[in-house]
Amino acid sequence: MAVIQFIRGINETVVPNVKLTRSRDGSTGTATFRFVNPIILEASMEDKGDITGMYLLDEEGELVTRDVNAKFINGKPQAIESVYIIRDPQNWDRFMRFMERYANANSLSFTKAQE
Repeated sequence: MAVIQFIRGINETVVPNVKLTRSRDGSTGTATFRFVNPIILEASMEDKGDITGMYLLDEEGELVTRDVNAKFINGKPQAIESVYIIRDPQNWDRFMRFMERYANANSLSFTKAQE
């Protein structure tokens, strides 16, 4: 099973839009996650703790990023954007294994952007 958490122990049920970029040589890249109206921003979550990062959890372990930002409209949080930096080919492969599991668990599909 593959899940995403912002506060440990609380699975985010809103499925994000994920945009991947990769360097020309394929060794590094970024994954930008955008969650619109995630459950972690609901009022009922206020007493659950602080958002300390984005945790990508699966049977291999976890991938973590601290680059997590809330987007506000009219003073109310509406979305979370988070960026995971892929630093080397092994990390790329590990990230893609997580995404394949997460996609299968959430009925996601991959579309390649036109260049």
